[in-house]
Amino acid sequence: MLENGKYAAWFKTPNGQGTGIVILTNGEIAGQDSVIAYSGFYEQDGDQFTATVRTRRYCEGQPSLFGTDEVELKLLGKSTGLMVVCSGTTEQAPGLVFQATLIRVQEAPSVLNAERPPIPPFDPLKMPRIRAGR
Repeated sequence: MLENGKYAAWFKTPNGQGTGIVILTNGEIAGQDSVIAYSGFYEQDGDQFTATVRTRRYCEGQPSLFGTDEVELKLLGKSTGLMVVCSGTTEQAPGLVFQATLIRVQEAPSVLNAERPPIPPFDPLKMPRIRAGR
């Protein structure tokens, strides 16, 4: 099963490709790239993944891969638990195939919480000396 969390999204159509971030939470999808926001829902049955995703533009920028900013995608694919590969179409761009890969973002461990040796106390007598006149 897919874990709730952040996923890097790579997607393409014959018109081009792009990347974004998607958050999956208990069957709901939310995300965005640099100009388009996504929302919708997904279901998983074993390794089968289905989703309906709506898009809308939120700022000026490159053109949409669909030729229009607002579409409703119907997606079908497979999940490995940490990754989803899917494809689909939209009625707003008939015949245009959309492909997407979602890869779970693994959070890096916090350096602040890592074991480190203690910092020695400051000792001004150990500082280098500057000679006068230079």
